[in-house]
Amino acid sequence: MKPRISKPPSAPLQYIDIIDERYGKLGYAPYRWALHTEPPPWVPLSKPLSECRLGLIASGGIYAAGQVAFHWKDDPSYRMIPMDIDSADLRTSHFAYDQTDARADINVVFPIDTLRRLTQEGVVGALTAHAFTFMGGIYSARRVREDMGPRITDALLEEGADAVLLVPV
Repeated sequence: MKPRISKPPSAPLQYIDIIDERYGKLGYAPYRWALHTEPPPWVPLSKPLSECRLGLIASGGIYAAGQVAFHWKDDPSYRMIPMDIDSADLRTSHFAYDQTDARADINVVFPIDTLRRLTQEGVVGALTAHAFTFMGGIYSARRVREDMGPRITDALLEEGADAVLLVPV
């Protein structure tokens, strides 16, 4: 069967409706969404970015050679990646996206070389000692909210982060 090609939708994709419909067709109970009705409060930087220490959090399943790869759905673990690592020593392991481009250039999902360049140029003041990565697609919002999120936050605060760049996949 030839794949059907259609033009992109002119309106935003209503992914919640689509997933609810798919779950229903499979005979599952409706998917329980962990939605928040209020956005988090916006907190402006207290100093220019050129004076900030920036942290990096990415959900693309990035890990360093020698670390354990992410290997199952709903994996709530994370990896600490030294910010001075050679980007050639970085790998990806993720169940939910095509990793071809990320494996050809890790900066597609983990812009470490770009952040180092921006630091050298003075756009960013400094980087934290470590970046934090995990495999997105963690189905337990509670585990992220109550365990992984606070541990990463504490570690970033210990490293003096003033701001964090979040890179979702």
